[in-house]
Amino acid sequence: MDEFELIKKYFQRISNNNPGAKNLNDDVFFDKKNKLIVSVDTYNEGVHFPNFKYPNLIIKKILRSSISDLIAKGVKPEYYFISGSGNKKKFTKKNLKLISRSLNQEQKKFNLKLSGGDTTNSSKVSFSVTTIGFSNNIIERNKARLNDDIYVTGNIGDSFLGLKIINNKINISLKLKSYFVNKYYCPNLPHKICNEIHKFANTSIDISDGLISDMIKLINNQKLSFEIDVNKIPVSKNLAFYLKKYKKIKIHYLFSGDDYQVLFTAPKKNRFLIKSIGERMNQKFTIIGKINNGYKKNLIKMANKPLNLTKFKGYSHKF
Repeated sequence: MDEFELIKKYFQRISNNNPGAKNLNDDVFFDKKNKLIVSVDTYNEGVHFPNFKYPNLIIKKILRSSISDLIAKGVKPEYYFISGSGNKKKFTKKNLKLISRSLNQEQKKFNLKLSGGDTTNSSKVSFSVTTIGFSNNIIERNKARLNDDIYVTGNIGDSFLGLKIINNKINISLKLKSYFVNKYYCPNLPHKICNEIHKFANTSIDISDGLISDMIKLINNQKLSFEIDVNKIPVSKNLAFYLKKYKKIKIHYLFSGDDYQVLFTAPKKNRFLIKSIGERMNQKFTIIGKINNGYKKNLIKMANKPLNLTKFKGYSHKF
């Protein structure tokens, strides 16, 4: 079974007396009375990152992917707790200094405060991060509306190409290599939208497992479907250049995850508002599709030709 089947079968029912848990079908816990939002994530070597060669970069990726859950909910991350498992070969004085320096840099960049954690001995490196923020409301999953526009922030696909480079799957120029590897380790989070997304979004999620996979999760309890146009999915100038130069097909680089952009839906009436907020904040928003009736199938298309959705469902943990 995958992680969502596991949660639904074994754990969902025992959270029924806790409304803040959102039936374990969202990315955060929300205690509305106390305005408290909590997110928890775990990252394992060989699963969430290929190796521990660059601990200063790995820890940045881990922290950014953790706070992106709150950002997508329209909540400013304020505090984080981090637990690390490793051994003396991995947690050397040099590596620990690098980790500490990177965490300090991220704290300054995103105005975060380290608030606690734990350390244990383990044969492989693993980190768990708990992120906390405060807000009167959150943008929940399963709140899409019929005919909503589907948006993404930023660009999609850079991180996937960066991972392929790290795994020695492709060889490109040093300049492009540096760009894509950096996007894998340090994704550009749309953190400025925390105070704005409540003004226009009906529902939202961060893109971690893949655009299609996360789109399915975003509306999984609703009798709705989605339609996404591959040609409208935004990519960076560097990725566009790579695709053209090496004659690669765009669709193979868009749905593998690790983008950590925000995927959201909004009513058509908010198009001008979203455009104006994007211009003011220098934040890219792109309409990539729309929400349809539930009697229609989920659809991705390219040049108005439907594609096989099952080929592009991204990453899923299997048990």
